[in-house]
Amino acid sequence: MEINFSSIIKQYKDDKESVYNTWFINNENRLKAFRSIRRGVMQVIEDIKQKKFGNDFKGSSLEFVLTCITEQKQVFEGAAHPFYWKPKLRIPDIYENENNKTTFGQFLENVLYAGKEEQVIKEIIKLASYKIKGLGPAVASILYFLHPTIIPPFNTAIIKGFNYLFKDKKKLGSWEDYLKIREVIVETNKKFQQEFSLDLGAFTGMLYEIGIQKLLVGSDEYINDDERKKLESLFHKRQKEIFEEQKEESLHSEMQYHLLKIGKALGYDVICARNDLSKSYNGSNFSFLCLNSFPVIQLDKETLNTIQLVDVLWFKKDTNNIIGAFEVEKSTSIYSGILRLTDLAYSIADGDEVFYLIIPDSREKDVILQLSRPSIKKISVPIKYILFSDLRSNCDAICKFGNTHFVMEKIAKSV
Repeated sequence: MEINFSSIIKQYKDDKESVYNTWFINNENRLKAFRSIRRGVMQVIEDIKQKKFGNDFKGSSLEFVLTCITEQKQVFEGAAHPFYWKPKLRIPDIYENENNKTTFGQFLENVLYAGKEEQVIKEIIKLASYKIKGLGPAVASILYFLHPTIIPPFNTAIIKGFNYLFKDKKKLGSWEDYLKIREVIVETNKKFQQEFSLDLGAFTGMLYEIGIQKLLVGSDEYINDDERKKLESLFHKRQKEIFEEQKEESLHSEMQYHLLKIGKALGYDVICARNDLSKSYNGSNFSFLCLNSFPVIQLDKETLNTIQLVDVLWFKKDTNNIIGAFEVEKSTSIYSGILRLTDLAYSIADGDEVFYLIIPDSREKDVILQLSRPSIKKISVPIKYILFSDLRSNCDAICKFGNTHFVMEKIAKSV
């Protein structure tokens, strides 16, 4: 049976619950992830160079990177599993074997700074030639966030979708098969470039949905009763997740509103993430609370784009001096929020600003654990956190009695 690609693409893009609509477009967290993961990879490289990487995945800078990736749960929920150190199997062999560790670090550095497609592919082929035990194409999940127009992500669901769609039998753990799959994905993506994007995440998101049988290709007669029950369970799970995400989004907007309100009451210029300017809460449009335009700051384009996605920023009146930065975290994004604040601190810190995570009360233990990590401690960025309940209950009092940004210390906590 010949596959009607245009029909499949339309079905994929028309589904409001699809990976395309819930992850690829209209998702500021996805956009924020790219620079955070890039900086995280830089830290992995530096740790390997300085002999500080350690002999386990747990607690390493690599774990930090993979956790940021797995927060993109629509596609990457299990991306960290291949990197867990399995002592009995000695895989992946990049923790106790110093030569392999160095090879992996040099590979990441070469790919990170590669400017052309052929350079990236050359480095992949070189890494494959070393045959490091257990270090296979799962690395593509990292490489995608470094070169999204060159490297497609790769996991079990994606390869299942690929094999079904293209009637193939490629294997999950083979770099050779991955590179062949990549060629097909790139060429097909070019053929349907009007429907997709230069970013290969859109196309591989479709393969992922075919692989988990959310997106049914042609007839669904290939699904047996057990698979059908599993599929129905998946649909119910997705519905529940969407409901929870809507609830979290409402809480997120509420916390942003309190921060904007407090900032203005303290006499600062305030602005929310550029993607959130159309939001409102309690009858107040964010665009009416915020500056008309983002202050001019002399930074490179990539860094400026990241700063403009921070949830709430306070500026000294009529200046471009950031005095307060706030990341409002949902239930699964603690890692990425910490990385974004450290990114911001590296870019603009001059000693007079404050950095806060605003977190659900239920995630306090997780935040304490993450802020206590050695890889965060050594960055020396003074990040504190505020609970949703404390911000909500104290907002009016702070607006009435506060006079500088240091009033937030009254409700903030540190590790």
